[in-house]
Amino acid sequence: MTTDVVSRRRSRRRTAVLILPFTLLATALAAAGVVVAYLLWPTWPTAIVTLDAPALPITVAGVLFNVPPMAIRAAVQRHPGAHERVDLVFLWPSLDPPQPAGKGAERPASEPAAAAGDEAAGMPSYAKDRVFVTIAGLGAVLPPVERLRSIYPRYLEEQATAGPDGLGVQAFRADTPYQGEDLVYRAEKPEGFFARCTRKIRSVPGNCMHERVLEGAEITLRFPREWLDDWRGVADGFDRLIALLHPRNG
Repeated sequence: MTTDVVSRRRSRRRTAVLILPFTLLATALAAAGVVVAYLLWPTWPTAIVTLDAPALPITVAGVLFNVPPMAIRAAVQRHPGAHERVDLVFLWPSLDPPQPAGKGAERPASEPAAAAGDEAAGMPSYAKDRVFVTIAGLGAVLPPVERLRSIYPRYLEEQATAGPDGLGVQAFRADTPYQGEDLVYRAEKPEGFFARCTRKIRSVPGNCMHERVLEGAEITLRFPREWLDDWRGVADGFDRLIALLHPRNG
């Protein structure tokens, strides 16, 4: 009996000696994992960006933009770095960011919500001098020109009508996802300029959505339909705005 007990005690000691290094190694690995997770864990910027600060370097879908903080509609988006999307507003035709009503003021509550699907929302009357811009990753969505060529024709009425200054206007059928909208395009070269536009309903003005692609980012510009009377000037203004946001030498 005594020999048996001594043998068991020696066996336990040997097992403890063998387990100890593995325990220490596991503890060290766990500690290292905690340190690495702490260093790599994404953190939200704590510094507050003032509205009058210089343009922020913002990337969307890997594309760099220089964005004035005063043009950013949502305070939560006013920080440099990578964004999934950013929502902006500019005065027209100056392309300056609108001045806040007071120091640190947010956008007026009556301004259209910056959210997916708001392209059909009616703009308040003061927005007639504003262009609303959304920059987001294109992702798996077809580029606008491809939609113009392969998607929109499936849903359009057969007959087109003449619009202002060489534009063509073609209504989407009522039983389609774009019912209530018109496709407005440069008749001689649709890829050169085109937009989807809602129609004026009583006191609610019609609005248009023009889309462009810049590498992996899609830029959506929303503006009043009445601007189409000078669509060439609108197209030139959009060129200038995109050049301000994404300088070629940037």
